[in-house]
Amino acid sequence: MHIFYSETHKLHNPEQDWEVAQRAEVILAALMAARVGEVRSPADFGMLPLTAVHAPEMIELLQSAYARMQDELPTAAVVPNCFAVRHLGSRLPQTIWGRLGYYCTDSTTPILADTWPAAYWSAQVALSAAKDVLHYGGTAYALCRPPGHHAYADLYGGYCYLNNAAIAAHWLTQQQKRVAIVDVDYHHGNGTQAIFYGRDDVLFCSIHADPDQEYPFYCGFGHERGDGVGYGRNLNYPLPLGTTGADYLDIVSQALDAVVRYAPDILLISLGVDTAVGDPNGTFHLITSDFSTMGRLFAVLEMPCVVIQEGGYRLDTLGADVVAFLTGLSS
Repeated sequence: MHIFYSETHKLHNPEQDWEVAQRAEVILAALMAARVGEVRSPADFGMLPLTAVHAPEMIELLQSAYARMQDELPTAAVVPNCFAVRHLGSRLPQTIWGRLGYYCTDSTTPILADTWPAAYWSAQVALSAAKDVLHYGGTAYALCRPPGHHAYADLYGGYCYLNNAAIAAHWLTQQQKRVAIVDVDYHHGNGTQAIFYGRDDVLFCSIHADPDQEYPFYCGFGHERGDGVGYGRNLNYPLPLGTTGADYLDIVSQALDAVVRYAPDILLISLGVDTAVGDPNGTFHLITSDFSTMGRLFAVLEMPCVVIQEGGYRLDTLGADVVAFLTGLSS
């Protein structure tokens, strides 16, 4: 298995909350200790795959917001102080404050001095893993940080700036591949859902905590099935708080039945291990052996797989849980 990783992620290291640089380093150390695969640097696919998914104006904001804010109010972390209610008006604001609130969904996703290069190379990591699987088959792992599945085409938030999984999936469709995405993060992959909601060339399945109780709160419900030609290509599996490993794995099996019926050429897995027991950002009760079992459930499909890292914040078990999933998948 090839593991794609970029040290550039270290440049984005918020001092608050759980999405910190140590996450990726813990995972990398565990992968190397377990000899899961060969670590490779990503190729640079440039901006085109990013602008094929994301609004150019949002990308420009991610690139320039930190420098622009220093001219108005010098700060180490740029966050909005107001948020757009878009149905009340769709005009794009001209001020930096207005644009931040227009393109950001929350106050937990700061733009730091070097957030842009970290996000850019996180997307390149995902693209490199996708290309590796396209050319060689098998499985590749993209150690992406920052994560991506909460980023919409024109919104960033939930620790996510660019949607790594969506960028990789769309790129694969441009190579005439039929793609499915299964998101096993604790939180609903709302950005990924929105990006593909009206498309029939990507199946999206998300297994997550009930959004009536957990972030992202406003979507991720079972009745959301897709729109237009995309109807039936979006499958949500919201679960109650405190879900056990056994119950979770039963739902994974159901989702994989849908994947088999769809018969993709390549499967993308948005791997969040914040479903682990004791994760500070979740309430589920999966233990390390559950992640190994989950990996084996995916392995039974015998499909080429691109695994893209999303969440997971319990540092003392994070590496072991990722290793367990990947070794199960490789079994």
